[in-house]
Amino acid sequence: MDALVHPVVDPGFTLQALAFLIGGAALGTISGLVPGLHANNFALLLAGIAPSIPADPLLVGIAILAAGVVHSFLDIVPALALGVPDAATAVAALPGHRLVVAGRGREALRLSAVGSGIAVALAVPLAIPITWAMIRWYPTVRANLPWLLAGVVVFLVITESSRRGAVVGFAAFLASAALGMATLDIDPDAPLDAGGILAPLFTGLFGAPVLIDAIGGDGVPPQSDARLTMGKRDLGVTAGAGSIAGAIVGYIPGVSAAIAAIAALPAVPRREADRGFVVATSGANTANTVFALFALAALGTPRTGVTVAVERAAVPLAMPVLLVAVAIAALCGFTLVLLLGDAYLRVVGNADYTRLSVTVLLLLVGLSYAFAGAFGVGVFVVSALLGLVPPRFGARRVHLMGVLIGPLMLW
Repeated sequence: MDALVHPVVDPGFTLQALAFLIGGAALGTISGLVPGLHANNFALLLAGIAPSIPADPLLVGIAILAAGVVHSFLDIVPALALGVPDAATAVAALPGHRLVVAGRGREALRLSAVGSGIAVALAVPLAIPITWAMIRWYPTVRANLPWLLAGVVVFLVITESSRRGAVVGFAAFLASAALGMATLDIDPDAPLDAGGILAPLFTGLFGAPVLIDAIGGDGVPPQSDARLTMGKRDLGVTAGAGSIAGAIVGYIPGVSAAIAAIAALPAVPRREADRGFVVATSGANTANTVFALFALAALGTPRTGVTVAVERAAVPLAMPVLLVAVAIAALCGFTLVLLLGDAYLRVVGNADYTRLSVTVLLLLVGLSYAFAGAFGVGVFVVSALLGLVPPRFGARRVHLMGVLIGPLMLW
């Protein structure tokens, strides 16, 4: 007689899963709102202590993924309010900050939340055919990865607004690539094992220059209403492009959400460039979590710090459970952006911006030391000096993503 398969719901496991998910969401909230912290930091910490946690490794995996997803919603908040992005929001930081200066920060927060929400909703159905295609074409992609990345570099240079900007942008790419080659292979002595050299590199290249330029400035102006002025069609198309771009991050090593957002740029209406950057970058950043999870299951290769932590913690890849956790975490992240984002902008707006900028700079120096020791502090200083250069000569800071692309092309 044919056996019938019935779904079984274990109330005890469900309650435990919710508890771990809430714990992971709390960690993602902290890492998302504290400038300079990344989801990888807490994810790798969880992976490190996983063997000592008396629980099913699947529960640890739920916490790790929840932290990553919630972080991907909330990391736009310090990028908008303070101009301190992580690697994933580097492209959106300056356009988003311009919206804040124009008094549209509350709208920018909601654009980011909607972009992330739409992108993660699209990522699950898109992940199945894209994963099938990548299983077939991954060896070819891997063999030609340097040429693909070279194409990205050419695209970034030729989309500059002037010849001078293109020349300076290419020079910034070469300088940041040299910095990456000099530092990425180094494993410095540091107080925390869950850090690494990426924290001082990215906070130096993309965060510190904005804070330095803000010293003595007027800070965050009063913010107007939260009404979305971007058309629904433009919003949907841009978020969809961000989701597809997230697949690039999830399957191809070395391509960050910042670069993926640039790849989605043709889908961004020119009249909505700043808003489109925020939506596309947020979408790519969040959808990346779903695609990277499918890449780990299908190819056995972790593509992000979060999936590295999932692999290290020996989490069983029970995809239905993990995808439900991602969906619930996405709802949490969306809600938290609305609950906490406006208050964050209000607190920053009422603060002495010079004192605040200096305080955050000191915090970034402290985080650089915690994650990479004295060597990390040196890297932070050099990165900050390099990060000051491109805008002063009419080029975008995104060329500084050469810190990852350059070494990967050569290695």
